[in-house]
Amino acid sequence: MRFDLTRVSRRAAIGAAALVLTAGLLGACATSEPQQISGAGATFPEPIYTQWFSTYNELHPDVQINYQGIGSGGGIRQLTEQTVFFGASDGPMTDEQLKAAPGPVLHFPTVLGGVVPVYNIDGVNAELKFTGPLLADIYLGKVTKWNDPAIAALNPGVRLPGEDIVVVHRSDGSGTTYIFADYLSKVSPEWKTRVGVNTALNWPLGLGGKGNPGVAGLVKQTPGAIGYVELIYALQNHIAYGAVQNMAGRFLRASIDGVTAAAAGAAAAMPADFRVSITNAPGADAYPISSFTWMLFYENPKDKASAKTMVAFMKWALTDGQQYTKALGYAPLPPNVVKLEMDALKKIEL
Repeated sequence: MRFDLTRVSRRAAIGAAALVLTAGLLGACATSEPQQISGAGATFPEPIYTQWFSTYNELHPDVQINYQGIGSGGGIRQLTEQTVFFGASDGPMTDEQLKAAPGPVLHFPTVLGGVVPVYNIDGVNAELKFTGPLLADIYLGKVTKWNDPAIAALNPGVRLPGEDIVVVHRSDGSGTTYIFADYLSKVSPEWKTRVGVNTALNWPLGLGGKGNPGVAGLVKQTPGAIGYVELIYALQNHIAYGAVQNMAGRFLRASIDGVTAAAAGAAAAMPADFRVSITNAPGADAYPISSFTWMLFYENPKDKASAKTMVAFMKWALTDGQQYTKALGYAPLPPNVVKLEMDALKKIEL
């Protein structure tokens, strides 16, 4: 039997080429999966982050950023344990938390928002007014009825029932709690000494809800309830929310303009690490329970590919991404803060 070596060589070459082509196609398929980056933390900015990550994925199909709104405390914990690439918090990390992290952590403000007192009172549709000391006394258990003289005096003409006030607060580590407690500590010496400021507190009383959605849900379904949530959650759940007296003595409902006014002073004197409080800010138009919210990154992350992607994402979020803020009830960052952050992004070692 005669063999045609030329034909055999050709068949071998064709077979080898097919194997190479198949391997190339398989390799292409293997690399076509989007890059996965995970983060976790605050529920306060979760609506805007969801919008941003979805939009960025549409612009960059090779990138998939996954985010879990588990509360600021959970975000800081998972960042410290390095189970996520980035964390998110409405309260800046404390010096102790920064020391506990396995490397230097950088804070980047992303948007601004306002925390509002929400309530569910039978027969009352009016926009109630609150002072900071009154909110503190309610959460301290010193004002327990909706027709208490302290509430009635601020809201003349409103027929307030004599039902019990049911206090609702966060059950998880929460940046929204940090903002609320930070404000109360500035206006109520008793709150500052008895309860203080943290993402998790020893509450004197009340029911606990997980996340902003949990607090909003509890207030909505509990007659006589009062709680505190980020503005977008009050709007989305159609819950009544009140006006709060600011440092200038004006009663203001949370608004984009009011939050922006609160940020104006802080933006002019922003610390290098961006850890700043703007609650009870001066100014006639400043809404008093306002705050930045932060994304948290390691300065020298192990995963350099994810670091490069997230730096690119942050540059987009700080510029083009700001256009999505107002529709969701957030205030965009002041331009001078954006400029400082763009420079600070260079600190991340790629």
